[in-house]
Amino acid sequence: MAGIDRRKLLGGGAGLAAASAINWTAFASSTSASEGDNIAMRSDGTYDAVPLAKESISIAVAQTRVVPVELSSVAQTRKANVQHMLDVIDAASGFTGPKDLILFHEFPITGYRHVWDLDDARKIAIEIPGPETDMLAAKAREYGTWLVFGSYVRDPDWPGRLLSITTIMDDKGSIVAKDWKARNLKGFFPGGRELFTTTIYDVLDQYIEMYGRDHVVPVVKTPLGNLITSSSQLEPELFRAFAMKGAEIFLRTATGNFNELDIRACSMYNRVYTAIANNSASPENKYYLPDSNPGHAGIVGPDGEFIAQSETDNETLVYGSIPIKSFRARHRQPIVHSELVMPIFEQYRSPYGPNLIADYQPTDTLDAGRYLRSKTRWAR
Repeated sequence: MAGIDRRKLLGGGAGLAAASAINWTAFASSTSASEGDNIAMRSDGTYDAVPLAKESISIAVAQTRVVPVELSSVAQTRKANVQHMLDVIDAASGFTGPKDLILFHEFPITGYRHVWDLDDARKIAIEIPGPETDMLAAKAREYGTWLVFGSYVRDPDWPGRLLSITTIMDDKGSIVAKDWKARNLKGFFPGGRELFTTTIYDVLDQYIEMYGRDHVVPVVKTPLGNLITSSSQLEPELFRAFAMKGAEIFLRTATGNFNELDIRACSMYNRVYTAIANNSASPENKYYLPDSNPGHAGIVGPDGEFIAQSETDNETLVYGSIPIKSFRARHRQPIVHSELVMPIFEQYRSPYGPNLIADYQPTDTLDAGRYLRSKTRWAR
């Protein structure tokens, strides 16, 4: 990682991707350290982009199993999960040929168990780059395919933290973005439990200080189109902001279900393409419950209708194509009459403020629940 500008890496502009055949240095439009709090965004309806590699791009959404890494054999079971991803990439690149981009769900590498505490989850988490991303990079190079996948991650720049990261890897195996989860749902889980992963919102001030304001809502400008990734759900204002900054293709991940209306409305209101990857039924998972809401992965067009969607809860691949050149020719920022609503937005306060775990890291889901309940800004 030496010599890599973390702002550029997180923003997808250059960093490791500079080693690829694409001249990312010339194309990149990312925030440098000197730009501070500047936001890369236009105000005339258009948006920044880099030249496209193709008129149309092919996408495969991988609806695959979710199997938690075993604490008694972390390296072996984590490697087995990555090997399964490689097998799926082979399948997606088989008879019909390699795809331009393959999207996996939120936890294909580490899996997920609600009983993990912070120490457990950090033990099974990966580092980026690391052995797991090296295996995936070799497969990306083999087929010339971009890969997008989520994972629990440890980062030496954030000691003691557990991050939920969605990685974008280019067709040369270079990591062009490591997107943090923007925020966790609060008050959603039963039994007073809350998630304890560190999101952008949880440490907002420190995040901005380290990476710049532009990377709070990062749009990754690539030869396939302007991409965003997110494992956040039910956050229309966040996705509106992505669209305002020029996002064209939303790559969203889930584990254990998502709201189809949320996905479709996001595409329709912002006139963008959305791919959503959820896990499949997972009989290989000895902790698996049949009612854990697998399936329904798919691709949604700018009209809010599914272009393609899985017809099974089992493992499958959903294929679709996006006519990115013709789409970009007519696409503009969403129309928002901001002067009507901004005074209300500026006065509004969410029930939980930012930076709540900047000085305290919850140790498990119950501890997170107890701690966050004491921090609400809304009347009880």
